[in-house]
Amino acid sequence: MKPNLTKPLVVFDLETTGLDLVKDRIVQLSYIKVFPNGDEVRKNIFFNPEKPIPAEVTALTGITNDMVKDAPRFKELAQTLANEFEGCDFAGFNSNHFDVPLLAEEFLRAGIDYDFGKCRLIDVQTIFHKMERRNLAAAYKFYCGRKMEEDFEAHRADQDTEATWRVLQGELDMYAPGVQEEEERQLNNNMDELAAFSKVNDNVDFAGRITWQPVKNAKGEVMLDSNGNPRRQEVFNFGKYKGYVVSDVLNRDPGYFSWMLTSDFTYNTKQVLTRIRLREMTQKK
Repeated sequence: MKPNLTKPLVVFDLETTGLDLVKDRIVQLSYIKVFPNGDEVRKNIFFNPEKPIPAEVTALTGITNDMVKDAPRFKELAQTLANEFEGCDFAGFNSNHFDVPLLAEEFLRAGIDYDFGKCRLIDVQTIFHKMERRNLAAAYKFYCGRKMEEDFEAHRADQDTEATWRVLQGELDMYAPGVQEEEERQLNNNMDELAAFSKVNDNVDFAGRITWQPVKNAKGEVMLDSNGNPRRQEVFNFGKYKGYVVSDVLNRDPGYFSWMLTSDFTYNTKQVLTRIRLREMTQKK
């Protein structure tokens, strides 16, 4: 069953030089852009990461330094990709934990403020782990009825992207209301619900340095907004101000903002912090 799309969905996967959001870079980006009318566009792009690809990454992916030495740098295609992704939702395997945060970092390093906060982020791995708790190969066997090694080369972004797209459709088939009797094992074909189901934390930034926390009154009761939903506020999730409201800290200790901007935090964390500060300054006017 294909997702019930209200806007384009970008199903994607990255191969990178490592797992550090600050220091590592994208080597390969593969994606399938799926349109609400059912059309699909596939692209597979290699990048020169501007740093050596570690031997263990080459052993895993088969991508060598020689293969990407003449490839474009991410910043050379960043604006084209941002335009291509404008107005899209995103889906991937473990994408909410790694691929989306690293892609956001690469955009920011290229000087492009791509706001993933406006996107619905569907993590196929999270859906799978909540339902079955296994890896991509097991997911492919479980939902598609075949072994990945029969259909794909392992650990290549384009191959994993194709497998992820098929797994997502298989998940929608398997957990459709009427197929599963237990309500807790049912997933509606709705992008808002899939994005909510894919969410496993309440982070404001991808690195989890700032998180959401309910606003409570003097009695410890959660306060509601005009729509009856719990009000939320950003709080720090690390260091000496852990648990403190971000806006309060920025007002009381403005030097902390400067320290974070010049320290080894991800661009996304700095971006989120700057947006909070600008919001607070605007509200004071």
